[in-house]
Amino acid sequence: MSKKKKMQFEVQENESIDACLERMKRQGYVPIRRTEKPIFHEVINGKETVYEPIGRQIVFEGVSID
Repeated sequence: MSKKKKMQFEVQENESIDACLERMKRQGYVPIRRTEKPIFHEVINGKETVYEPIGRQIVFEGVSID
């Protein structure tokens, strides 16, 4: 069975960054890039729309160790 050369790993909601990195290592990948994206919530106040940050999404890109 052939393994992908690159794969993305998202830090889950109740998972620490260290736990995600350990999961990558167990699957045979090493991180090469980290990206963060803010997550916004739309709040409508009368005629005005405001976007409030409510969290962030962290994704690691990993390459196969093999």
